[in-house]
Amino acid sequence: MGPQKTAGGLPGYAEHFEEPEGYLDFARYGPPSRQVVAATAEALGRSARADHTTVNELMAAEVRARAAAARLAGTDAEHTVLLPNASTGLFHAAFGLPSGAVLVPAGDFPSNHYPWRRSAALGRAVPRWLEPDEQGRITPDTVKAALTDDVVALSVSAVDFRTGFRCDLAALRDVLGPDRLLVVDAIQGFGVLDLPWQAADVVVTGGQKWLRASWSTGFATLSDRALEWLEPVLTGWTGVADVALFDDREHEPVPGAGRWSVTNLSPVAGAALEAALLLVESVGVPAIAAHIEGRVDELIEAVRGGGGELLSPADPSERGGIVSFRLPGTASSRVAEALHAHGVTPTVRPDSLRLSAHASTPASAPTRVHEALASLR
Repeated sequence: MGPQKTAGGLPGYAEHFEEPEGYLDFARYGPPSRQVVAATAEALGRSARADHTTVNELMAAEVRARAAAARLAGTDAEHTVLLPNASTGLFHAAFGLPSGAVLVPAGDFPSNHYPWRRSAALGRAVPRWLEPDEQGRITPDTVKAALTDDVVALSVSAVDFRTGFRCDLAALRDVLGPDRLLVVDAIQGFGVLDLPWQAADVVVTGGQKWLRASWSTGFATLSDRALEWLEPVLTGWTGVADVALFDDREHEPVPGAGRWSVTNLSPVAGAALEAALLLVESVGVPAIAAHIEGRVDELIEAVRGGGGELLSPADPSERGGIVSFRLPGTASSRVAEALHAHGVTPTVRPDSLRLSAHASTPASAPTRVHEALASLR
């Protein structure tokens, strides 16, 4: 089935996608582009006709995808490694710290909790749960007030999955100073927000949400400080020197971010990630971000006009592409039914709903939200 959008998507970008015009669940999953679908099918098709050149040629997509990821993150390939998901990167970071306390937002997504719980259980770094301010935000002041001599790192989401609040990464870097690591889960912002990723020592992201590369894709970037401080506890056979030399001896981890490699990744996923990153790069993150900001403004207006209570920041400088709300006196399930009836796909939580727009979201999507909420009056 072809596109169902009306006019309004970002020219040169929206034309590559086919999701229905009311799809507003990008914070959960971003439907991939035609290029990603084609690259996946082509790589898998070639693997079915494999000869003596196929595997090496398919695996070259990883090299190209790593280079594209590095460019978008403002670093280089030596400081970048492909991963199957964001959680793998967070576990690498957590297990790499031998000791000390790590500040972790108490209300963060569980993927940023379990790695630190596991590292603590092994007698390594331990989490110290960071409570948000009165508005539910993790700010530089919040972090500064929690700093003690034993704190070695802060692990935080660039964009809060519940509210869409955007952390000030540059200010967090200043608060932490040069003697603590800044670990950032970028999955709710990379590719759609023009943030100073270089301020972080570790940036991890998965490709299935805003990057629209589908599942089993992702990467991490590591600063020189991270490479120096984090022990390569989870380094696998593909993350060492002389990887093709099978001499029954332990090899040293490679000096760059490649030491976070555990084993070979899927070259099919590598092709998908490459296609997704190149599309973002061709349009430009600032253009994508500007379109999303406009759609979020319209969604906020639709929510407020329908009597919804906004749970996300209204200030564009403090938010990503997420609009969370609740409708006082109406169960989230009932609101979801109305949205579904009007062709809108939200994220449904027990106590709230989340709308997340992308650069392919047309102007008709906020209109659908407005009509759905009006139908509940």
